[in-house]
Amino acid sequence: MRKRNTAVVAALMLCMALAALDSTIVSTAVPQIVGDLGGFSVFSWLFSGYLLAVTVTLPVYGKLSDTLGRKPVLIAGSVLFLAGSLLCATAWNMGALIAFRVIQGLGGGAIQGTVQTLAADLYPLKERPRIQAKLSTVWATSSVLGPALGGVLASTAGWRWIFLINLPIGAVALFFVVRHLHEPPREAAPRPRVDWAGALAVFAAGGVLLTWLVQGGVAWAWGSAASIALLCTGLALVGAVVVIERRAAEPILPGWVWRRRTIAAVNLALAALGLLMVAPTTFLPTYAQSVLGLSPTAAGFVLSVMTLSWPISAALSQHVYRRIGFRDTAVIGMTATLGILIAFPLLPFPGAVWQPTLLSLLLGAALGLFQLPLIVGVQSTVGWAERGTATASILFYRQIGQTVGAALFGAVANRVVSARLGSGADLDSVVRDSAAAGVRRAVDAAVDSVYTGAACAAALSLIILLTLAPRRFPVLSEPLADPHPAEKSPEAQLPHQQHSPPSLENERRTD
Repeated sequence: MRKRNTAVVAALMLCMALAALDSTIVSTAVPQIVGDLGGFSVFSWLFSGYLLAVTVTLPVYGKLSDTLGRKPVLIAGSVLFLAGSLLCATAWNMGALIAFRVIQGLGGGAIQGTVQTLAADLYPLKERPRIQAKLSTVWATSSVLGPALGGVLASTAGWRWIFLINLPIGAVALFFVVRHLHEPPREAAPRPRVDWAGALAVFAAGGVLLTWLVQGGVAWAWGSAASIALLCTGLALVGAVVVIERRAAEPILPGWVWRRRTIAAVNLALAALGLLMVAPTTFLPTYAQSVLGLSPTAAGFVLSVMTLSWPISAALSQHVYRRIGFRDTAVIGMTATLGILIAFPLLPFPGAVWQPTLLSLLLGAALGLFQLPLIVGVQSTVGWAERGTATASILFYRQIGQTVGAALFGAVANRVVSARLGSGADLDSVVRDSAAAGVRRAVDAAVDSVYTGAACAAALSLIILLTLAPRRFPVLSEPLADPHPAEKSPEAQLPHQQHSPPSLENERRTD
């Protein structure tokens, strides 16, 4: 039994590693890719296209996993991701590579949402922090090793190997999933009715609106005809989604996600988290290189310490939320996050390297205390038949927040730089001349403004938790295998609840 458990946990971690590595490994290979294929003016779509595909498919895969089961969705998503990886390795120009990256993203959305859902399916509440911490460790390790591995592969074996390396990892993960993952038997139900019209409408609306956000102010001005046309088209598609979903028997975006106070509050709080995360992940490395004068590798270390403290804090969070509850634990984490974000603009100029590094370390610990209790808490308030949709929902809105944050804070940073250095200057152009004292001051002011905006997002998240989220989450008391739970018990009884979830082979866990 323990060996089977270990095999499936390893498979989940390997599947997650595919998605996690892909977010970081490509970045350092961009010079080689552009040198070989050309297309410098559109290379940003290597990242934007993947991000769009992952984001808009999360709710679709969440509903499909509730309807068809986790295993087939995870297998299909992994196969699609690996097929996209193989196609990327054969790309003959930048347009083809971008298209194949979108295919990768279509599989990546299934992997991210389904792995998180399975972690809740297969473990009782008291053990979920352990598996979630392992998955967080995968992301932390990938953020540190991904850029270095991508650089080594691109400079030695060639950039195509950054995609080919996914194939053996994915093959091992698929082997363990197919052989060892056995979902529990469920009550007989009529043939599932998949809302394909809703799925297509969600994909189209999300794709158009996210394209407007990602490319606005970059490929075209916000007030241009192209920008306005995209926005109007996206809003019209949102209206179509509402009409289709209200008529669907099994909607992809069910209304109960927003009618339930707990899930609605966590959706909004994690959207604010995605918004504020743009500050450290996108602008801190720029600050370290342009203001502190660090090399790219050293600048990456300043950020990576956050990903080291995050999973440790997440794993330890269970000792807090078992005593004071999910919401109050998250409130403590976000309060600490707010203080850290406010402290960053107070750092002296140019300052010492240890100062932003320490803040980054503390920020990871605070966010680990914030995010995991909310994810585990939401997953514990729904039964099997709703857990995939609920998990995908909170991940979806976190991704939306991050996309909005990238566009919003990018505009803020460029406005500050332009005000200091003259019209026409922007952050991307001035960082290449960061030796000049005036440029360093401008970048410092721009990043300070971004962190101030991130602090506002943290304050918004706190307000949402304190005003909208219930102090005690309505945790289900039935076995997690039951797809139709009816009874609920207060969260205050968490340490005493007796969960008897399915094991990986439909047996009781014995460890």
